[in-house]
Amino acid sequence: MVSVQRREFGPGADVTVLLCRHGRTALNAQGVLRGRLDPPLDEVGRAEAEALARALVPWRPRRVLSSPRQRAQQTAAALAKAVGLAVEVDPRLDDRDYGEWAGLPASDLVARFGSVDAAPGVEAVEAVAARARRALLDAAAEALGGTVVLVAHDAVNRALLRALDPSLGDPERLPQPTGCVNVLERSAGQWRVDVVGRVGTGRRQPGP
Repeated sequence: MVSVQRREFGPGADVTVLLCRHGRTALNAQGVLRGRLDPPLDEVGRAEAEALARALVPWRPRRVLSSPRQRAQQTAAALAKAVGLAVEVDPRLDDRDYGEWAGLPASDLVARFGSVDAAPGVEAVEAVAARARRALLDAAAEALGGTVVLVAHDAVNRALLRALDPSLGDPERLPQPTGCVNVLERSAGQWRVDVVGRVGTGRRQPGP
């Protein structure tokens, strides 16, 4: 199960954001790009969503926001139900748009164009980070002194984490297994990334 210990706010902390990745889908298991495709959670993904919910209940979130993709909404719903909240959908948390290349392995794009980023019609990482950051800031502004949960996607989470803390390095190297959580805290107007890609299961999750 996910293991993330809840702690009291540090000096000057005014909000904590639990940035999560949705549970596994069949397309994750196949190792292909998902993007705006909309598969549901598979059996493993449903179990991951329940485990994530149990781990995050002690944080007593005030809001649970989700990408519009059903894999994210299903993951968010497990937590929202446990804490008596409704899932709020924010389109800015949607997965990266891979255009016509969704459903293909990333390696196919690398072989053809040199990188996923270079493929025509793929949403720029900077655009992903910008919209996700706006969603984060708006959610944080309404959760002062508390905790808010955002459920998004690996590409979104990596871009946002790197935007908040450039010292994390190459976003593609940041672990974001399905059903994971990242803990972000804002103190004195500054964001700090406390936890990256925590699942606590000790097993490797499939999917790029």
